[in-house]
Amino acid sequence: MTTGLRGGRGRFARAWSAAAVCALALTGCSARALADGNGGTDAEPKGTATVNPAGRPTSTSKPAPQPLKSLKGVRVNVADGQTVGVGMPISVTFDHVIPAAERADVERQLKVTADAEGSWSWVKDRNLLDGQRVDFRPRAYWKPGTEVTVRAGAGITRHVTVGRSLVATVDVRTHTMTVEKAGSTRRVPITAGAPGMDTWNGTMVVSDKATKVFMDAHTVGYGDAYAGYYSYAVHLTTSGTYLHQNPKANTYAGHQNVTHGCVGLATDGTAKRFYDEVIPGDVVTVVGSKDTVAVGNGYGDWNLSWEQWRAGSALS
Repeated sequence: MTTGLRGGRGRFARAWSAAAVCALALTGCSARALADGNGGTDAEPKGTATVNPAGRPTSTSKPAPQPLKSLKGVRVNVADGQTVGVGMPISVTFDHVIPAAERADVERQLKVTADAEGSWSWVKDRNLLDGQRVDFRPRAYWKPGTEVTVRAGAGITRHVTVGRSLVATVDVRTHTMTVEKAGSTRRVPITAGAPGMDTWNGTMVVSDKATKVFMDAHTVGYGDAYAGYYSYAVHLTTSGTYLHQNPKANTYAGHQNVTHGCVGLATDGTAKRFYDEVIPGDVVTVVGSKDTVAVGNGYGDWNLSWEQWRAGSALS
């Protein structure tokens, strides 16, 4: 049997059981530390000393921040109390299109408190219309242990913790994956997309994982090439790219690319080990392939430079 969905070309596979990232009625924010919608800090106002005409010092302070407005029809990709990987963006989606003229005001209602420089950027999601998704990501990957607080409009607050770092690099030319986790490194043999069915190039972020996923070749235009359940499936793109167990990897991992776009791992415990250690927000970067995954095909946010990312904010 061949691999699962072709990398980035199909629709969602159906998950048997998934440790999916929760979607909650929420929203998000912009910039460094406690950032307001204008890119400045939103900490408690600090008094400054001035001198009045009588020569006595007086105290002045910045105006108090305006209260957040209520936001409706929003979802966020992280749950309160969740631990995420270093690449996880805060992704906010809406059940309606936000017109371009209103996006700056919406960003001002989205607040992120974290010891990191970051920005919001409007993203064209693969399955949504333009103006229905805005993501926050830091300038560089989150530092392990970072505490992140998200406020979305009035009365909505969520707390997220960044866990240990795990960044996997898949090299389709050498048929290997290098896993860097919490200071340790190991190399894993893999098989990737065959010529003409190439795995997406670029950086993807784990959105969820499932012990079994049904994959059907009809969803990606490959007819009866495959249809069945694949185990230890780590979800990388909305269009259906997974890193999963594949019996063909027992023969071809480390030697040849034979899949329909997914990344295959052997059944000797290799796939299960990777599955067990991965959490949503971990990073998988593919090098040596062809087309780069789109920003809105899953969490492709890291495929833009910092300057390009910031340019997508309505407040930039």
